[in-house]
Amino acid sequence: MSTPFYVSPQQAMADRAEYARKGIARGRSLVVLQYADGIVFVGENPSRALHKFSEIYDRIGFAAAGKYNEYENLRIGGVRYADLRGYTYDRDDVTARGLANVYAQTLGTIFSSAAEKPYEVELVVAEVGALPEGDQIYRLPHDGSIVDEHGSVAVGGNAEQISTFLDQRHRDGMTLAEALRLAVQALSREPNGGEREIPADRLEVAVLDRTRPQQRKFKRIVGRQLARLLEADGAGTPTDAPSDDESADSTDTETGSTASTASAEDKKPGGTTEPPAEG
Repeated sequence: MSTPFYVSPQQAMADRAEYARKGIARGRSLVVLQYADGIVFVGENPSRALHKFSEIYDRIGFAAAGKYNEYENLRIGGVRYADLRGYTYDRDDVTARGLANVYAQTLGTIFSSAAEKPYEVELVVAEVGALPEGDQIYRLPHDGSIVDEHGSVAVGGNAEQISTFLDQRHRDGMTLAEALRLAVQALSREPNGGEREIPADRLEVAVLDRTRPQQRKFKRIVGRQLARLLEADGAGTPTDAPSDDESADSTDTETGSTASTASAEDKKPGGTTEPPAEG
């Protein structure tokens, strides 16, 4: 009888981590930046239906790089957790830190399990506060660890180089237009040091805007509104300015993403939304 092949636990975990990192590196990078009035999510995404950014709850946004089917399952689970907790207790009990802990437990369990492969995803969970000091940004790598970020964060294939670029140029109090242009400049940088142009129609942009009168602060920036911000002279443009069609206002309901939070008409008497169907 042959002797079973032995691999040390350290080597097995290192191999799993390398497998997950290579899978994440094949995806397009994205960045999350704080600006004066909230948090902006920017990524290169040619698809108009398969979103990298989503609303989880009133003040909480979700961003992910890696395999779409894997982070979409995590997003749906996050929406269900937030809706159930907000309905059972109070809307204020749903926080980015609590959601990040749930994701960390899920990712950590999958990563350490020998029965299945690790998830090839890297997540960002962000919550906008009433003041800039209350903003929270958490990065969750494939192994389930939690990193508390401030100012800016990048995930995906070229994250290290992009993070260095952002750390050198990002500052507090930037307008939305300034933060957006900085994010696009960072995403345009190539690993070999060159730059490329990313057209506006290949960008996915969303914000958590603390100045919105609505309880829900998540909004997508699309069409002419996005073009105006990219061409702005730094004065900024209100995120609730009308875009080229009514889709700019309907983006709170996660256009093209059926598993997001329900619309305002579906509110329960308890003050939260019905858990969305996975369909």
